[in-house]
Amino acid sequence: MIGTVTLNLALDVTYAVDELVVGASHRVDAVRTRAGGKGVNVARVAATLGHQVLVLGFVGGVTGEQVAEELFDAGLTSLLTPIKGETRRTVAIVNGVDGDATIFNETGPAVAADEWRALTERMPWQRLGVLACSGSLPPGLPANAYSELATLAWQRDVRTVIDTGGQALLAAAEAGAVVRSNAAELHEALGDDMTVEDGARRLVDFGATAAVITDGPRGMVAASRTGVWRADPVERVAGNPTGAGDACTAVVAAAIAESAQPDWSLVLKSAVAASAAAVLTPVAGDIDLAAYRRWQPQVVVR
Repeated sequence: MIGTVTLNLALDVTYAVDELVVGASHRVDAVRTRAGGKGVNVARVAATLGHQVLVLGFVGGVTGEQVAEELFDAGLTSLLTPIKGETRRTVAIVNGVDGDATIFNETGPAVAADEWRALTERMPWQRLGVLACSGSLPPGLPANAYSELATLAWQRDVRTVIDTGGQALLAAAEAGAVVRSNAAELHEALGDDMTVEDGARRLVDFGATAAVITDGPRGMVAASRTGVWRADPVERVAGNPTGAGDACTAVVAAAIAESAQPDWSLVLKSAVAASAAAVLTPVAGDIDLAAYRRWQPQVVVR
């Protein structure tokens, strides 16, 4: 089973408008509300690809109840830790002119030390093969929260994928996780004076089992101790890019669940296709399966 950790769960609200104009009033053509956060998006895509998933994280207040109910209605198994604070909301405004999304992310509730301890102590390690951690850390949690989970997982022979940036990315690499980030997050952690390939290789040198870095319109890079690969993007895709990185993380987690030593060139082909297929869908966490299957064999990896 793939466990997905979302320490800052959210209720995602998506508004569709004809055109987004700053300072103007807008008529909302459609509203979609569902449980969100990067780890939830990962769980949805992994489940779509045929894997068993377990959603883990914190929930609090009325919004937290809505999140838990929506996960149940979506058929996603969850084990959620209650907190005193109110679960956050995010708002995405999708512009009908070009499909771009403008995102507003609330910070989220503070998590107390005893609430963090409760989550770590009730982790169902015996049920997990892979633990995928992604998304922002809520206030109150230590900066090394993800690397702490990676260490606990390693002690129990559970592999980890951690999608993060900055110093948390370096800590996750040092903990031996498979790390996932985008090029901006990579440069934030390591500086701007290196290529994405060199940065991914550096993360492996720090201790990461592998590093997978999305590089925007330039494609995607993977590095492990056996090599470095770059995948070219598929055709230009218009739509909502919000969940594209989460689709990549889901593919990486699925690959590790299927093999202790995945072929990273093949993982990149699937990850690029899934990321592009996610852009075609109106909300994060979904992918266009027909497009994914069509594009996956077409992706070129060097």
